[in-house]
Amino acid sequence: MTGAINVLLADDHVVVRAGTRQLLERHPDIQVVGEASTGREAVELADTLAPDVVVMDVRMPDGGGIDATKRIKTAHPDMAVLVLTAHDDDEYVFALLQAGANGYLLKTAEADELVKAIRTVIKGELALSPSVAGKVVSQFTSGKTLPDVLSNIKHDYGGLTDREMDILRLVGKGLTNKEIGRTLFISDRTVQAHLSNIFSKLDVNSRTEAVMHAVRHGWIAPGHAA
Repeated sequence: MTGAINVLLADDHVVVRAGTRQLLERHPDIQVVGEASTGREAVELADTLAPDVVVMDVRMPDGGGIDATKRIKTAHPDMAVLVLTAHDDDEYVFALLQAGANGYLLKTAEADELVKAIRTVIKGELALSPSVAGKVVSQFTSGKTLPDVLSNIKHDYGGLTDREMDILRLVGKGLTNKEIGRTLFISDRTVQAHLSNIFSKLDVNSRTEAVMHAVRHGWIAPGHAA
């Protein structure tokens, strides 16, 4: 992407919007083009201002973040919505992801985390707070169904090969090395070699960290498992 990232802030607290605007505009590649205090206003300004990213709170008057996200993503599928909220309840997390949110960040995040998340979602990748990523991993490994909300997200999979991604998906389903080997018709030793390569490429130290990394970046999710 060339030029500044145009951002719309949607939050019903004036002080929060002012503080967020101030910290974002310290970065020359980010420009705040508008502010909304209600869900309805967020939808209207998304239509008129056509921002690249909408930074969306959950609880707002007149529609709220869930409804606003649904309407924005329906009208503008390529517009990124990054949730920024104090709430990490399951009902909000999964409702926003189902609505099409490209990221979910908590207001306890550091300033540089928000900036990084904005730059991440604008590339078509998923940005999640660690606690939210953990919820998604738990949902994924439990076998429960969550609609595939990540199908339009672009990936390069951090340099992982197709075979390594196959193994990572199976790890995410909770399979052991032996079970993965039987599924892919390869030896346990070969599975372990692939896992070592995965850990090295993703700079992680465990199977759980690898899966959380993949979910956080939108590479695997419920509905994507092999």
